[in-house]
Amino acid sequence: MRIVLAPDSYKGSASALAVARAMERGVREVFPAAEVCKIPIADGGEGTVEALVIATDGQFRQTQVTGPLGDPVFAQWGVLGDGQTAVIEMAAASGLPLLAPGQRDPRLTTTFGTGELLRAALDAGLRRIVLGIGGSATNDGGVGMAQALGIHFSGKDGAELSHGGAALAGLQRIDLSGLDSRLQEAEITVACDVDNPLCGPRGASAVFGPQKGATPQMVAELDAALAHFAGLATEATGRQAAEQPGAGAAGGLGAAMLFFTPAQLRPGVDIVLEAAHFAEVVRDAAFVITGEGRTDFQTAFGKAPVGVARVAKQFNVPVFCLSGALGDGTDTLVNHGIDALLSICDKPMTLEEAMSAGERLIEAAAARLCRIIEVAGSRRWSF
Repeated sequence: MRIVLAPDSYKGSASALAVARAMERGVREVFPAAEVCKIPIADGGEGTVEALVIATDGQFRQTQVTGPLGDPVFAQWGVLGDGQTAVIEMAAASGLPLLAPGQRDPRLTTTFGTGELLRAALDAGLRRIVLGIGGSATNDGGVGMAQALGIHFSGKDGAELSHGGAALAGLQRIDLSGLDSRLQEAEITVACDVDNPLCGPRGASAVFGPQKGATPQMVAELDAALAHFAGLATEATGRQAAEQPGAGAAGGLGAAMLFFTPAQLRPGVDIVLEAAHFAEVVRDAAFVITGEGRTDFQTAFGKAPVGVARVAKQFNVPVFCLSGALGDGTDTLVNHGIDALLSICDKPMTLEEAMSAGERLIEAAAARLCRIIEVAGSRRWSF
């Protein structure tokens, strides 16, 4: 019997690989002889590098870059097993986990370090690049990234624009002449798990700004600054990117990739599942266990568990989801291929308690689920 374990990370608690290992321990309590296939999944955010490097037997690398507030950070990225494709996650250079809650301010944070990672991949001779853009701390429209790749953004005085989303309000000119010419030789796939446009009520500032520290007043300021930037970027490039699905991802980094590079945006979970040859692994499985830190109505919009279920259902394989927490709208996920959802919490507890005991709770929940499956498989009921 083959059992496939394909979870996302439980952010802040356990990586996708650690979750899969905890699930395996629970599964083997009940099905010790089963063939267990662990496939860590990500959707473009934190864990994308690990998932793709593991799936393809690639290699990890590390580069010192500029962090979201300008301090140096060491960012991990990877080279896939083909030796020709780089995988980068912007969260490693410009991500929210790099900041303490009191440091979050999307008026100031920059994607410059993400551009430095792209440059490191080009310096390594790699011309195929997968860039995951989830988990950002930024709202700068990807201007920092573009600056690191040679584009000049100047204000009224002709000086280079300072970092951060608020500075975009003073942007007067975009000079593309210094853009790294190697980008034109590159094939860039952006792994994205949202379809938001750059501006407006569904845009980067309004939807994602508050979780990055933006007040309502900041949201209005940042949204206007992004709209101003988008107008000048359209003039400079001749491209209409601001309304495209995913342009608002990562504080507008999605838009910058569309404006200034030959990138294409794709659902991150699809990229990971294809790299892992998930369809081949799951077709003969008895069942699949997936999961994530919190499951709610947003899971239906490109998150890892639904991506896993979509492929598994092509082969009529049951899919179970173990999550750290179940929020509003989880009942709708049965319409997206997930057969049942369970929380890993076995008693009332705080979020801090659940996160600190995450792997133990995941292991125990997987064992409970497998006992239910074992009983269901050994009984026949008439209704």
